[in-house]
Amino acid sequence: MNQSGVFIIEPFNKVFFAVLLVFFLILFVATRELRKRSIELRSKAVIAASVFTICCYFLYKYSLSIDAEFSIATEAIGGFNWWGELPLHLCNVNMILLPIAVFTKKKPLLGFCFFVGPLGAIMALTMPGLGFSGYSILLPRMIGYYGTHFMVVILGLSLVTLGLYSPRFQDIPTIILATIGIAFIAFVISLALRITELNTHANYFFSIETEDNPILDMLYSKIPIPFVYLLPTSIILFVYMMIITTAYNSFKKKIGAIYEQQN
Repeated sequence: MNQSGVFIIEPFNKVFFAVLLVFFLILFVATRELRKRSIELRSKAVIAASVFTICCYFLYKYSLSIDAEFSIATEAIGGFNWWGELPLHLCNVNMILLPIAVFTKKKPLLGFCFFVGPLGAIMALTMPGLGFSGYSILLPRMIGYYGTHFMVVILGLSLVTLGLYSPRFQDIPTIILATIGIAFIAFVISLALRITELNTHANYFFSIETEDNPILDMLYSKIPIPFVYLLPTSIILFVYMMIITTAYNSFKKKIGAIYEQQN
């Protein structure tokens, strides 16, 4: 059988959940083993895994540059263009900031990587762009796409599972403002690339076009203005972070209460 027909991955099919399980097993095993180690070793392990992911990301982008099938699949949006593959999407920004956050131990930065990175990566995994759904997971571009996005998810979650960050309500306003600010920078860069014709389809953070994303299509139908249509997502992000932080603090209190009773 042709490789392109083996282990087809699409959102929520069997292969998707199998890959999801593999990565969460990695997170579980890493957490179980590293929690026995010092906080310094845990930090170094996360930084090393982040740097490895970044290196794999650039290898993955190179594989796209020589992937004729990908160029055909994305012909409607200009095909492969290095100016359209800069690490300026939400997941890419998070991937680069994560080792910096762990090294500097800045709480708002750690919070951004914990909250925003996995959320953006999950959206990318469940609503993949052109050329990343309906193909074999064995193809280099599929390994790169799903591998880097799943790594963003588990690395972000590892900040909490390894005790490097505890969700805090006071970090939420800073994270929202930072997300809006990064999105605006991505919007300006996308406009500049289009105006200079370096990439007439540049669309970092989906700040200009929705690219058929159903959630963004809904927002754009209500607010048909580039970048501005993304602003309501800050409300979704706020609610999401409030729920996660509340649940975490509640769980932490219950565990603390159980520990006190046992002692």
